[in-house]
Amino acid sequence: MESSGRAAVFDVDGTLVDTNHLHVVAWWEAFRQAGHDVPMHAVHRAVGLPSTDLVAHLLGEDRDTDQDADISAGHKALYGQYFDRLPPLPEAGALLRRLHRDGWAVVLATSAGGAELSALRRAIDADEAISATASADDVDQGKPAPEPVEHALELVGVPAERAVFVGDTVWDMRAGSRAGVRCVGVLCGGIPRADLEESGADAVYADPAHLLSALGDGALA
Repeated sequence: MESSGRAAVFDVDGTLVDTNHLHVVAWWEAFRQAGHDVPMHAVHRAVGLPSTDLVAHLLGEDRDTDQDADISAGHKALYGQYFDRLPPLPEAGALLRRLHRDGWAVVLATSAGGAELSALRRAIDADEAISATASADDVDQGKPAPEPVEHALELVGVPAERAVFVGDTVWDMRAGSRAGVRCVGVLCGGIPRADLEESGADAVYADPAHLLSALGDGALA
């Protein structure tokens, strides 16, 4: 289908695949193994930040940074146990396929890469609809900096004013707002509506299925 020059950029974890709480448990255990007792609710609110930023956010700038790499590696190993059974959120693949049919360039903007990204794409099962993937490895700063969203738009050559960014965390909404795109929040990552709106969400939906059902008259009309 001929593109009409519109881009729909999607965060993946918690937005298209139901992984946020798997990340929470894996981070919690990785911190515990390194001798840190970090409450799960605090970890949950930090999910969506790049690994090093997440550790800094939860342990503070005065932490022993020599532990950072081990904590991140611990999380990666623990989370990797779920790769063969990551659960897609309702209608995630159908939403991407429908947008693609409607002429949108669909781009994934995620901090995942390698085997993790492959596992997420298998879960979504809509590869034919995805035009490009912007990974955290491609930018200097991850969300909430605007770079991941800006890079995603560069990959498909679409300006910010013709793009929408869909995500589930305050970090997503801040990144999208700073990049100048319309921001759509979803509640399926577990972050409250008020927090998403306060961080820049123009519209909020329950999950991909809700967004799909509202396409005709919603934020992606």
